[in-house]
Parts: sequence; structure tokens; C-alpha cells
Amino acid sequence: MSSDDERDEKELDLTSPEVVTKYKTAAEIVNKALQVVLAECKPKAKIVDICEKGDAFIKEQAGSMYKNVKKKIDRGVAFPTCVSVNNTVGHFSPLASDETVLEEGDMVKIDMGCHIDGFIALVAHTHVIQDGPITGRKADVIAAANTAAEVALRLVRPGKKNHAVTEAIQKVAEAYDCKIVEGVISHQMKQNVIDGSKSFLSVSTPETRVDEAEFEENEVYAIDIVASTGDGKPKLLDEKQTTVYKKDAAVNYQLKMKASRFIFSEIKEKFPHMPFTARSLEEKRARLGLVECVNHGHLQPYPVLYEKPGDFVAQIKFTVLLMPNGSDRITSHTLQELQPTKTIDDPEIKGWLALGIKKKKGGGKKKKAKKTGETSTEAEPMEASSSAQE
Repeated sequence: MSSDDERDEKELDLTSPEVVTKYKTAAEIVNKALQVVLAECKPKAKIVDICEKGDAFIKEQAGSMYKNVKKKIDRGVAFPTCVSVNNTVGHFSPLASDETVLEEGDMVKIDMGCHIDGFIALVAHTHVIQDGPITGRKADVIAAANTAAEVALRLVRPGKKNHAVTEAIQKVAEAYDCKIVEGVISHQMKQNVIDGSKSFLSVSTPETRVDEAEFEENEVYAIDIVASTGDGKPKLLDEKQTTVYKKDAAVNYQLKMKASRFIFSEIKEKFPHMPFTARSLEEKRARLGLVECVNHGHLQPYPVLYEKPGDFVAQIKFTVLLMPNGSDRITSHTLQELQPTKTIDDPEIKGWLALGIKKKKGGGKKKKAKKTGETSTEAEPMEASSSAQE
């Protein structure tokens, strides 16, 4: 590799300390935003208000960073706050007119992201609106998602293959008598790229395939695990509920309707790279214009999918930096106390959970923090509560 190539590479990946700092700054903001949103998750709270608060917090915090730099740095929401309840799989970030509220006992999945200069930190967390430990099938499905995520963290490492991670995730879910939700992909992330071409599936199906790939040092991944007490084959019930979209830069179709052209130019200006919610567009025109934009591929929709009523869906997502001294999970939140009905007895799963995250010689505080995470989901997943992640 020539020195010019190396310089270009350094600007973009974790070999640059500045890039690492930007990832960690975005992570710090989104971790705090998650705490803000969790504090709002109470019975009778309106979901749209919670989503608005999450996004506003990220915008405000990110906006206060890198203010005095010569070259303007784009920063803010990398994935709009979504609050999806019970059997809703994800991407629920309703329009302002929506009256949906949370109820006592709801299983709430919060999904959000922040970026600084296009370097993205994503997080998703599952919380049940109740006091005391989580029990029964609700505990099983959260433990399944969390333990699978802990295993994935240990297998997404330089030299390992992506398909091995898929198989391991599957095995963990089965141990809790849960299913991994189909169609959920964990992607590599790069500057301004939330869904890089390197990726791995949580569950392989004939319809969804990804190319075989090997993880490498200095890569960044969003590990995203969604588990269900149902059959893991969610359905789209109402297209009108879709409000989260991302611009597809590869499509050049000339839009016909004036409303579509107006809304698309707004999207190009405000959201050139990151997913966004229709709430942040001028609503009347948005409704008209978005349809044509989606139909012709200008926008990729993030649909709101559902398992069957009575099923529970849990999600755990975090961002991991594959640093030379080991893996650095930069986004997460501690789980509530879980008392699942199943325990992990499988020696292979126990072996995965016992793997270290940092390389032996890498020292310091981070190592200690990760070790608490390591013991958390081993043989006694009930202790996932104290686990956990950070």
C-alpha cells in the first residue's frame, strides 16, 4: 500500500485517534440519550413525545460538540429514536398526530443513534415497565437477545468468519426456547455509512443471504440481535405506519410530482446519509411525496413489522470497535434483573461466553469493565441483571 493510500485509509478508520474519539463522543451522547428516554418510559406516556425527546437530546448534545472547528462538521441523529412495544419488532417512531401510549407491563424496545462527522454509534435496549425482577417468557426473550449479543461480541473479532456468528446466535436463542427474528442484519459501519457491505445475519433464511466475509482489525460493527417468543417471522400490517427512511444514493430516477421533488430536495439537504423520520419533514407534503420516492427506490423504508399478538420481542444492539488491543463495546445499558425460566447448560455456549474481549496485554480500566460483562451471562443467565453491559 502506498503512503498516499495509507493516509486516505487513516482518515477513515480506527487507525486515526481522531476517528476513535468521534466514535466515542457519539457513543457517550447516545448512551446518555438512552437514559433520558428510559426515564420517560412510564404508563400513559405518549410514544411520539418520548421519540421527540430522544432526538432533541441527541441534536442538542451533538450540536454543542466541535463548534469551533474551521471545517463545519456534520453531527446529530444517526438513527431516529424508535420506541416499539411488545410484539412490535421495531422502527416505531410515529407521526405527531399519533396517540399511542405506554402501559404498565409493556416490553419496550428503544432504538437510536448519534453521529459525529458521520462516525456512527447505535444502541438498542429492552426495558419492561414494571418494578421488581422480570420473570417468565419476558425474561427468557430478553436473556436470549442479551446472551446472543454477548456471544456475538466475542465472535466478531479479526480473523473470524461472519457465518460462524450467525450459527452461534441461533444456538443461544434455542437454549431459551426463543426464535431470532428473521431479516435482522448486523452491519459494518464506516464514515457516513450505517449499513456497510460487510455484515452478518442473526438467522439465515433462503430469502436473506449475505456474502461470506472475515472480520478485520480497525473495523466497526453494530451488533443487532432481535429475539421473539413467537415464530420469528414478522409481518407488515400497515404500510402507513412506516415513518423511518434512508436516502439511496445509487438511484437517479427523475421524480414526476412536484411534492415528491420538493420533499426529496429537503431530504438531500437535511439527511444525505442517515436514516430519518417523516416527522422531521414538512408533514403535509411529506405524505404525498414520500410515496413516489419509495416506489422508485429513492428512499429505503424501515417498515414497522409485527409478531403475533401475545408474543414478546426483545432487542439488544450495540456498537463495537475492533481495536488492535481487542473489542471495545462503546454503547450499552444495564438490564433490569432477569429471572428466566431456562438456564444455559450447553458447554459450547458457556465456552463462547468465557472468551475474553480484550487481548491479554491490553490493560487498564476498560478491561475491568468488560470482565464484569463477561461473567454476567455465563452459566447463570439470571445474573444478566448485574451484567451487564458496562
